[in-house]
Amino acid sequence: MGAGKTTVGRYLAELLNRQFIDSDHEIESRTGASIPWIFEKEGETGFRIREKAVIHDLTNLKNIVLATGGGAVTQHENRQNLHTRGVVVYLYTPVEIQLMRTSRDRNRPLLQVENPEKKLRDLLEIRDPLYRDVAHFIVETNHGSARDLAQKILQLIREKPITSNL
Repeated sequence: MGAGKTTVGRYLAELLNRQFIDSDHEIESRTGASIPWIFEKEGETGFRIREKAVIHDLTNLKNIVLATGGGAVTQHENRQNLHTRGVVVYLYTPVEIQLMRTSRDRNRPLLQVENPEKKLRDLLEIRDPLYRDVAHFIVETNHGSARDLAQKILQLIREKPITSNL
């Protein structure tokens, strides 16, 4: 959360002349409901079921840049589809920066808790190894603008091409 996946993804898609898709926005579009509403009515489990179906569909598309929600990697099928059908870039963001970027955002159901910093640390502890396992590239987001990060990712992809849907 707060890594800049959507913003960096949009810039990268522009550089690659590809369509940009955000899986959370796609879930909202398909359901006609916001992510917080889905969490409230169906819980995280219900949301993850929807997310898995959307990521399955989106990873079958070609020539796109896809930004997933931060918890997408918690599902084995998502990790498998992302890694084998595309190029995965893990935007690593330290908790302090995540907290700063998400502190006023009420659209993040998992952070609507008494201690958001602890929640972010707990999530990072679970998700970081999963992202590192699935990622083709790891890019730290605490240096440079979103546009700079997109340029860096493009350079990495060009230096070490991976056969995929990208």
